[in-house]
Amino acid sequence: MAGAPDQVAPPRAGRLVDRAMEEISAGARRDRHARLAPPGTPGYIDPEIFAAVDGLLRRAVERDEHTILLPELLDDYDDWRLQTTLRFSSHRPVVGSALVFFKRRLLLPIMRWLFDYSQENFRRQQRMNRILAAAIEEVAVENARLRREIAELKQKAVEP
Repeated sequence: MAGAPDQVAPPRAGRLVDRAMEEISAGARRDRHARLAPPGTPGYIDPEIFAAVDGLLRRAVERDEHTILLPELLDDYDDWRLQTTLRFSSHRPVVGSALVFFKRRLLLPIMRWLFDYSQENFRRQQRMNRILAAAIEEVAVENARLRREIAELKQKAVEP
């Protein structure tokens, strides 16, 4: 059945799509380079260095939160994760319930705008923290790979 909806496109079409996507990505990278290189980091003037940095940061942005090593090394996952929930409690045994009632019924409605504003900022900060942790990890992996290559080159230079 030609043209059936569950039929897979021929491999040639897939290669054409991949090539087109690579050209679009390269064009977008050239545009970013033209926009960011002159006023940005001096190293960005070199298109190859810019492409390498762009690729590293892109991998960091695309990483799944659960595949980052750095949070796993921390004592507790919740220690580094921003807490955005609002909890009311009191340590006072006698007037504690009255204080919690006051906070929930009077203060919270008055301060709701601040809580909502802060929630969005917390979400953005959490995303930035995740991306930075992934970027640090990408740089650490690249550093380890380069150190291994240097050690191998030194070993070859020492051997007659």
